[in-house]
Amino acid sequence: MGLESKAGCSESRFAAYVEAITSVLGHADRVAPFQSYCAGLLLPGDRKSVEPIAARMQPGRVQAAHQSLHHFVAKADWSDDMVLAAVRAHVLPIIERYGPIRALIIDDTGIPKKGKHSVGVARQYCGQLGKQDNCQVAVSLSVANDHASLPIAYRLYLPHEWADDANRRTQAGVRWVFPGGPGGRSLGEKGPTPSSLRVSPQCASDPRIVIITAPCPDPRSGV
Repeated sequence: MGLESKAGCSESRFAAYVEAITSVLGHADRVAPFQSYCAGLLLPGDRKSVEPIAARMQPGRVQAAHQSLHHFVAKADWSDDMVLAAVRAHVLPIIERYGPIRALIIDDTGIPKKGKHSVGVARQYCGQLGKQDNCQVAVSLSVANDHASLPIAYRLYLPHEWADDANRRTQAGVRWVFPGGPGGRSLGEKGPTPSSLRVSPQCASDPRIVIITAPCPDPRSGV
């Protein structure tokens, strides 16, 4: 298979993946900015905020594209849980073709950031960088087999700069805070309905499934 054929196959798979998710976004006018946002996240470039994504995706109409993307990301009231459920429904059967789920993985991921306004961003330990720096930290629950893993639940960790500042959380649209996160840390959510990372009793007691927990954010971060 040549490079052109592989590229066409990847594009069709990406289009099918995005199409599977658009049905849960709530309004038809969210489909185009969602497609642009997903494509922009995959394109080269260090900055993945809406303005540089708009410039890469639609260089001839950056301002209009920026407004559309910003509204979709920051204002539109779509459900994180419904999007994750749509991803799970589309991807999990593909993973299970290669074998049954064997593990549940609870992990944290550091996301380097340059600004100060993204929810949960602060100077804290970032595993990606191996040091303290400006970043977000997300806590995820993933299912896995020998072939692949898939995140099925995902929450942002809120350092004390956010967890203790109700005004800052309100301005950013954080509606729920779960104080019982890993190590007593707080998890935040912007969705309209509170939910959290949960492992069902059936999964927890299933001898075929191993539960793997990764270390919480480095205590040297001071949070």
